[in-house]
Amino acid sequence: QVRLVESGGGSVQAGGSLTLSCAVSGLSGRTYRLGWFRQPPGEERAGIALISTPGGRTFCGASVKGRFDISQDNRDNTLFLHMNDVKPEDTAVYYCAAELSLAGSGCRDIVYDFWGQGTQVTVSL
Repeated sequence: QVRLVESGGGSVQAGGSLTLSCAVSGLSGRTYRLGWFRQPPGEERAGIALISTPGGRTFCGASVKGRFDISQDNRDNTLFLHMNDVKPEDTAVYYCAAELSLAGSGCRDIVYDFWGQGTQVTVSL
């Protein structure tokens, strides 16, 4: 059974840093990609970045490039989102997701098969 559990969300001041974690289980022996998404208040969920196994990293859009980074610890299969120089517009519920088919754009949430419950990040001035 595939399971993803996010942690690390909370409140942070603008300009600060935060690292989100996603504990992934149930994907051993499979080819997949993992992605981070976020849903700001009143907006649709949007892709942030993804990482493929095997493969590399892809960033979705320009809003977080240079400030956010995605990484994976293969020892315990934990996905991370490193958030730096955060801004109030980064306030959102952040989700990690897993996709098995590797089909289509990994930046679109519709292609993902499994989702975590989400973790809230609130950035204040």
